[in-house]
Amino acid sequence: MARFLLRRLALGLLIMWLISLAVFALFFIAPNDVARTLAGRQATPETVALISARLGLDQPIWKQYLDFLGKALHGDLGYDYYHQVPVTEIMAQALPITLSLVVGGAIIWLVMGVFNGVVSAIRPRSVTDRSLTAFALFFYSMPTFFLGLLLLYFLYYQLTVAGYPIFPPGGYAPLSEGFGPWLQHMILPWFTLALVSAATYTRLTRASMLEVLGEDYVRTARAKGIRESRVITRHALRAALTPIVTQFGIDVGALVGGVVVTETVFSLPGLGKTSIDAINQQDLPVIIGIVLFASLAVVVANIVVDIFYAVLDPRVRLH
Repeated sequence: MARFLLRRLALGLLIMWLISLAVFALFFIAPNDVARTLAGRQATPETVALISARLGLDQPIWKQYLDFLGKALHGDLGYDYYHQVPVTEIMAQALPITLSLVVGGAIIWLVMGVFNGVVSAIRPRSVTDRSLTAFALFFYSMPTFFLGLLLLYFLYYQLTVAGYPIFPPGGYAPLSEGFGPWLQHMILPWFTLALVSAATYTRLTRASMLEVLGEDYVRTARAKGIRESRVITRHALRAALTPIVTQFGIDVGALVGGVVVTETVFSLPGLGKTSIDAINQQDLPVIIGIVLFASLAVVVANIVVDIFYAVLDPRVRLH
């Protein structure tokens, strides 16, 4: 187990190092005028000169990269000259919003997707199975932005016109303003994210469960007279969760870097919307910081997923 963890950590560090090289080459070597590019279109000559001096752009490339890497390892992701604040400060304001959206949506889509998939698998080719499969395909084929707009139209606009202003039109209310306002602002984004993602987990769980239910050890457990509910939950579902955990880790890791479409539709100032605003403003320091953070989130999520393999499926051994 320890050797496996060390190998995975070493591989994760290698991947992050390669990403840092790619990011540095893309933003610090490719532009003709690095300081002007990082400062943005509206920067003054004084700001450009300040950036050039602060980043040591007169130094050799290898020295610039070592400085860039050293600062990143110490949590210094640069300075946002557009807003005149450190990049970490902007990300610290946006990250709780993204985490609120991702964690809430992930819980809903995981419970909904796994439950629907299990029900479909234990009643294959039944009306229930076909109905849940159709439900999954319907939302799987629906664009996220369109579903978000539909929920806003029916559950915000129509209810408000009818005199029932239950849901807000968008935006974010921090927990410091109370649990109720925070929950009201998050319900529609949660279900927008969850309904689309749950479709994938329904299909994945169904396919995995059908495969596991045909294994010899499941038939043996049934022949021993073990209750069907116990066979499903303790024997079949545990083994069937392996591909689901893989997908879940990848999805959550990627979404932590920014739920771009959902945050934009509901005007949530999380990492996704912040990255879109930074691209429109050519605010490159913020883009660099979010790219590095999103990459780290995906790498960490994959390492955690590999560790959970041995916990969920006793057939898997980590060497």
